Amino acid sequence: MSLLTASIFLLLLLALSAFVSAAEIAIAAGRKIKLQIMAKEGDVRAFDVLKMQEHPGSFITVVQVVLNAVAISAGAVGESAISPYLQRLVNNEAVSSVISFVVITSSFSLLADLMPRRLAMSNTETIAVRLVRPMMLLIFLFKPVIWVFDGAANVLFKLFGISTIRQDDMTPEDIYAVMDAGAEAGVLKKQEHHLIENIFDMQERTVTSVMNPRENIVYFDTQTSTEAVVEVMIEQPHNKFLVCHDDDLEHIIGYVESRSFLALVLNQQEVSLTDKALLKPALFVPDTLSLFEVLEMFKSTGADFAVIVNEYGLVVGVITLKDVMSIVMGELVTMEEQAIVQRTDNSWLIDGMTPIEDVVRALDIVNLPRSQNYETISGFMMYMLRKIPKKTDTIEYANYRFEIIATDNLKITQLLVTKFEDTV
Repeated sequence: MSLLTASIFLLLLLALSAFVSAAEIAIAAGRKIKLQIMAKEGDVRAFDVLKMQEHPGSFITVVQVVLNAVAISAGAVGESAISPYLQRLVNNEAVSSVISFVVITSSFSLLADLMPRRLAMSNTETIAVRLVRPMMLLIFLFKPVIWVFDGAANVLFKLFGISTIRQDDMTPEDIYAVMDAGAEAGVLKKQEHHLIENIFDMQERTVTSVMNPRENIVYFDTQTSTEAVVEVMIEQPHNKFLVCHDDDLEHIIGYVESRSFLALVLNQQEVSLTDKALLKPALFVPDTLSLFEVLEMFKSTGADFAVIVNEYGLVVGVITLKDVMSIVMGELVTMEEQAIVQRTDNSWLIDGMTPIEDVVRALDIVNLPRSQNYETISGFMMYMLRKIPKKTDTIEYANYRFEIIATDNLKITQLLVTKFEDTV
């Protein structure tokens, strides 16, 4: 074989190897979501890429067969056609063979492997749709070879019980990762990132994490006088107040809206807490529901207020639509004093009733021990101390120091959390 013929043959093998290497990376690494978008926009080649990703057996077989065949052919041609010319220059057969091997291997590694793969990684979906049709033609031409090798591989996979179906299901962790990458790249603003993160957080958090607890519920007995009701409504400017029999929260008969009640009082009309025109039925929900489920229940019933009941039928708190939306919108819907206040770069003042999810997010702690056993930072302290907490009690966990600085009877009202300085 002449040097010119060998050179042309090697260039053809180089081009074939570069094409297969680029197609392998681009088609395998193509992002399903982006390919689906391209398909909806009218690029039917994206459907071919998605189909090839779902059934990659034939594709992978062709890639390996072609790349191995090209490597063997290039070595054989290089050795037989180029070595004789090099031997005349160096006058040594062994040295000429080594130089021929190094030149051919280096050329194919750089031009047919490294560069095409890097190019495919930087423009994955674009290159994938451009190369998928030629790859389909190559698969058709190598059909007999594919049938043998792919069939043998399938038999072995079945024998060992290994699934080869590509799983592209999106998980919450995948979406979190995409959001974090988008925030770092500047595609998502900080507020947008927190908003989306909060929406997913609603599926994990139960109603008890944001409810108004039982001890803070303001309610009326059916026999409470109008003057006493008005006085309480002025002092406690809530929109809704529960009404109970026998001054017992386990005997709730409904709720009244302060606006409607006070409007009748101002019109000097006779008012009764049991008046059917004022008294509205309360919505009861179990304490195991997530915030997302409660939001769906509010939507389906048209309510914006619910009473939370535990497994023993005892009232543990109440929740409003505003409470749920405050988790999604954060500071945008509440003007109340923040439960977590950062004093310095390494210290925070935290209200004792702050939901543990908010604390974990604010402090950037990966996880807390046995977090299913408590819902607030106070519960975390009680769990870790293994006793009723008192002022000045401290614990250290995950490079943080948690110190109780204020209590009210048996309840923790405020903590100081300090992050230890990193030491080298």
